[in-house]
Amino acid sequence: MIRTRGGIVALVACAALSACQSAGTGRPDLSTVPGARSRWTDSVLASLSLREKAAQIVWPSVYGDYVSGDSPQWRRLADYIQKEKVGGFTISVGSPTEMASKLNAMQAMSTIPLLFGADLEAGAGFRARGGYFVPNAIDLGGAIVFPPEMAVGATRDTALAYEMGRLTALEGRALGIHIAYAPVLDVNNNPDNPVINTRSFGEDPELDARLGVAFIHGLQDNGMIATGKHFPGHGDTDVNSHLALPVVRASRERLDTVELVPFRAAVNGGVGAIMSFHGAMPALDSSDVPGTLSPKVLTGLLRGELGFKGIIISDAMDMRGVLDMFGADEAVKRAVAAGIDVLIQPENVSQCIDAVVAGVREGRYTEARLDSSVRKVLNLKDRLGLNERKLVDLNELRFLVGDSSNAQVARRIAEKSITLVKDSLGELPITQRSAKILSITLARRADLSAGNAFNAELRQALPNLRTEFVATEDATLNFPRLIEAADSADITIVSSYVGQSWDALTANAPQAFADFMQALTQRGRKPILIAFGNPYLLEQVPWIGTYLVAWGGFPVSQTAAARAMLGISPITGRLPISIPPHASRGTGIERAALTR
Repeated sequence: MIRTRGGIVALVACAALSACQSAGTGRPDLSTVPGARSRWTDSVLASLSLREKAAQIVWPSVYGDYVSGDSPQWRRLADYIQKEKVGGFTISVGSPTEMASKLNAMQAMSTIPLLFGADLEAGAGFRARGGYFVPNAIDLGGAIVFPPEMAVGATRDTALAYEMGRLTALEGRALGIHIAYAPVLDVNNNPDNPVINTRSFGEDPELDARLGVAFIHGLQDNGMIATGKHFPGHGDTDVNSHLALPVVRASRERLDTVELVPFRAAVNGGVGAIMSFHGAMPALDSSDVPGTLSPKVLTGLLRGELGFKGIIISDAMDMRGVLDMFGADEAVKRAVAAGIDVLIQPENVSQCIDAVVAGVREGRYTEARLDSSVRKVLNLKDRLGLNERKLVDLNELRFLVGDSSNAQVARRIAEKSITLVKDSLGELPITQRSAKILSITLARRADLSAGNAFNAELRQALPNLRTEFVATEDATLNFPRLIEAADSADITIVSSYVGQSWDALTANAPQAFADFMQALTQRGRKPILIAFGNPYLLEQVPWIGTYLVAWGGFPVSQTAAARAMLGISPITGRLPISIPPHASRGTGIERAALTR
């Protein structure tokens, strides 16, 4: 095998995916993988007991961290594999080398190869980052983290969406992950959505469809299964489905012209898996049950009307959106009866498997219905080549994950996404290199990376930079001291990391923060506000003169925002959302890079 940047990965991906043709022959049709027949699948399926079949469609969650072999965590993991005989896992956070080593060890314990899925919405680094060593906040590195999907929406560039998918697949497969729970295909047409937000490409269904299909093709051309989520659409909600049941009361006509547009395109584009929505849509099912538990939504609409042939994966089965109405056991039985093929992240693994079996014995569905899901899972394992090669090469990992050329793509997306929504006083780019600059970071205290890369990039060009950190947990936020500091500065920059969709229960900044921004404006300080979290922040501070959206708080976006502010890179992004009533979709003030 020849070791080259990227080239070795393509060879690994094609070797592992038996559906992959010779180079240049076109895209493997992964949407038809679960329906295909194979001798290996037939043989394995025939050998399984009813409970072992049920276990194949139950996938617990596990961290990709280090645990000792005699720890309760490892013994529980071994029990899932060797006693319960589950068919796969959802992988959570860990460092690349530890994650890959752990997945190899898990594969070695299992007689039937395991399938590993993970939320890779922002690349393999969304789960496989080394984290930060405390108390020094040393970045321990990891796989590439891309900006959120909405940043890609701000670029409107399908080529970049494809590249993001391609590199996610190459790095993810090198770690031993087979299925990306991505892309998010929800149309984020509700600014109050606390759980989707920047995870979506935007509010334009057609743009979301084009970028989503490009991302899917990038993943599946390179050996990883894509999962469009959350069908039939989680965008028009103001309730977090982790905490309660959202209800979307749009008409069927509106759903057809908005929410279903990206999913229809994804199915037509060959997406291999779809994840369900733990929310109700009365226009599709008047019983008001969550889509995950609705035969009308999954079997009637997704399988029947849209013609989807791939694997239907539930959203996490420990979320209140499905538990509150029926409880864990009944929710499992209803999900399988509705058409779910894989149940991820149950509250109790053994109880979940037993519930699947009980559903057969109670006549809720037939064993043949269960067999159809198990066949899809086993066929996917076969077509991914896991029956022949289920371990990844740890010696090659360092040359596949976190490669500098991969990082360049992430930087290109981040720089092209930076969007200037308002600049009424022409404050950007900053040309006064000798000016006294105050940079204030507003974030959760636990957000160790907030402001680090941004301020480090600014400091290279602005020697008179003073930084302040404000924790959102502080009730008073000590704003009087910050106002005094702003009075002695020439330029005040305020960076908000509030409302990052993957770690916030609310998208709104504290009222004290809005009062602080208003006080700065009234004192003539003309603050520059940057949204690294919720891009709809402008609704809370409409009087702000300069408003820049960076879409996410990962270091790559922080650096891109700083370079844009300094005029090192141009500003070209356009809003893929509207911020009513202050900015319409497509808004974006362009700024050329400064000549040096």
